[in-house]
Amino acid sequence: MAAAPPSCCLVAFPPCAKDGLVVFGKNSARPRDEVQEVVYFPAADHEPESKVECTYISIDQVPKTHAIVLSRPAWLWGAEMGANEHGVCIANEAVNTREPAAETEALLGMDLVRLGLERGSTAKEAFDVIVALLEEHGQGGSYYEDAGSCHSFQSAYLIVDREEAWVLETVGKYWAAERVTEGIKCICNQLSLTTKIDAEHPELRSYAQSQGWWTGEDEFNFSEVFSPADDHLHCCAGKDSLEKQEESITVQTMIDILRDKASGVCVDSETFLTTASAVSVLPQSRSSPCIHYFTGTPDPSRSIFKPFIFVDDVKLVPKTQSPCFGDDDPAKKEPRFQEKPDRRHELYKAHEWARVVIASGQEQGRKLRKTMLELEKQGLEAMDEILASPGPLDPAEVGDLFYDCVDTEIKFFK
Repeated sequence: MAAAPPSCCLVAFPPCAKDGLVVFGKNSARPRDEVQEVVYFPAADHEPESKVECTYISIDQVPKTHAIVLSRPAWLWGAEMGANEHGVCIANEAVNTREPAAETEALLGMDLVRLGLERGSTAKEAFDVIVALLEEHGQGGSYYEDAGSCHSFQSAYLIVDREEAWVLETVGKYWAAERVTEGIKCICNQLSLTTKIDAEHPELRSYAQSQGWWTGEDEFNFSEVFSPADDHLHCCAGKDSLEKQEESITVQTMIDILRDKASGVCVDSETFLTTASAVSVLPQSRSSPCIHYFTGTPDPSRSIFKPFIFVDDVKLVPKTQSPCFGDDDPAKKEPRFQEKPDRRHELYKAHEWARVVIASGQEQGRKLRKTMLELEKQGLEAMDEILASPGPLDPAEVGDLFYDCVDTEIKFFK
């Protein structure tokens, strides 16, 4: 069984997080050479009986989908993480379980992230969407753009809004979930739910018994029942770091934790790299906007977190979108992945130079990183002002926000 990529995602609720803010963060650990793009899709109405083409299969479309912003591997339809116009954020983790994941093409965990965001206006609605689609279509297919072998995994999700979070962990079509409204929660590439289960698949326990994994007499512990024998539960390092910051967690705290290579939260190994990162701030006061920060580039310790706010006229950002290959895309043709096209977008290409310079450890690299952090700090301070402002947000001021930040970053690298 292939090892699941060591991503992690975290959420902190007030009072652990400051100023009545819910703070959400995710590092996406993926194959080193994979490109992630940041894409926005406006809300849309759809024709009756229309279909939506996901990564591997088509399913029934719904009458209306919400506006969404996604960070996703450029070859697939779904997303590693994203947010919608209603302040719902979802991140996905690939996990190994006792039951091998199906190689048969179905919905990917990443497709379910996007479907939850498109169809759910609260965390609970998005959760209900995901488990219903899991029951109807199942999950399966390769998580990587690799013709050599199929890498399939089960999925875990952190689904968050301004008021609550749902941790959803799946084994095939079976699942368990925990509702979280306070403190800090982290999920990574292992099952984490134990005996506190707030919702579950109606046949979850009988299935575990039928497989001989649970006697029916002991207390039901989800992780113990469904984790592989060689899986040793360990606490997410990011959670340890957040807990040390009790009652003072901010966007900057979350960004700093996502950049931490020493703890293993920021992955940079022979096989995997943190190919993109995201942080979201969800004010519990509905008069303030939710703000979502995306890198769109690999290695958060050498990237800039750039803010995005949902308004009616968001300016599209082609510079973070990968080239589109249409029906000729090797990910869409069977047999799949016979070629690997160049999926680098303009920001990714500009940032490659910065990564090399910073990695060199020379004076030029140190100066470059310092200037990048100053650029990011200006953005964070401007967003703090928006959150602190008593008046309503002027949509005209922020429609170009992410576009302008990306544009500035590219010019800076040149």
